Amino acid sequence: MSAAARRPDFVIVGAPKSGTTAMYEYLRAHPQLFLPERKEVRFFGSDLDVRDRPTLTVEEYLAHFAPADPAQLVGTAYVWYLFSSRAAAEIHAFAPDVRIIAMLRNPVEMVWSLHSEHLFNGNEDLDDFTAALDAEPDRRAGRRIPPHAHLPQGLLYSEVPRYAEQLERCIAVVGRDRVHVILYDDFARDVRGTYRQLLGFLGVDPNFTPGSFAVINANKRTRSEWFRHFLARPPELPRRLIRRLVPAPLRRSAYERAKRLNVSAARRAPMPAATRERLRRQFAPEVARLSALLDRDLSDWAR
Repeated sequence: MSAAARRPDFVIVGAPKSGTTAMYEYLRAHPQLFLPERKEVRFFGSDLDVRDRPTLTVEEYLAHFAPADPAQLVGTAYVWYLFSSRAAAEIHAFAPDVRIIAMLRNPVEMVWSLHSEHLFNGNEDLDDFTAALDAEPDRRAGRRIPPHAHLPQGLLYSEVPRYAEQLERCIAVVGRDRVHVILYDDFARDVRGTYRQLLGFLGVDPNFTPGSFAVINANKRTRSEWFRHFLARPPELPRRLIRRLVPAPLRRSAYERAKRLNVSAARRAPMPAATRERLRRQFAPEVARLSALLDRDLSDWAR
């Protein structure tokens, strides 16, 4: 590994389903910033139980940033770093001058959207959201884990949006002035203004705007569950042959195209009122704690 190998200057740490994919693409458009084409490059968070996903070596991880111009700031993202109890410390140890970006969404809306995402990517097998919430005690004990789950911890919906505790962990490690928090409400209401504020935090030209602020990562559904499982875990022999005969860029391009063909946009039915009220009450103390930490009135979240 070269001594001059670039390490991240900033990391988007989450939370899931809070606008991180859109913001990542908007940041990639800025000429003073370099973010790899692949968003979810996981390297930190040694406490995360990520299954069937290879662990990168330092050289493999840093190779994602090798194309960066020396004058550019380097950024990356992984939306489960915020949830991880170890990622913040591991990121800071690896890149001591790092800046942290956290994007947060009303926890009731976030876990509702997260359940849909889990169904889409195979991490969840309970279609009924209320049933998935009720399954948490079993899943916490290691039972009723879907056979194709790649992150069982993500199925503990009530634990994922413990934002105040997670932010306090980041602040304790890197300092308050190096943590920038974006609320999904602000982002949705004023994309351009929120983007400018983030560019100011990073110290790059805040007057740049991407070609468009298009909607990215809308709710999706899978056309064929069988085909999704086949793409995620192809049979061993064909996988070895493809890896041996097909160059990596071509493999990735074909994989992404096949995934897109197996996806359709989907409008989801509203959350059951009783389930929404249950979550509102459950998350009310967390919302109050976050409100105090950010010195921001979040009472709308608790209504």
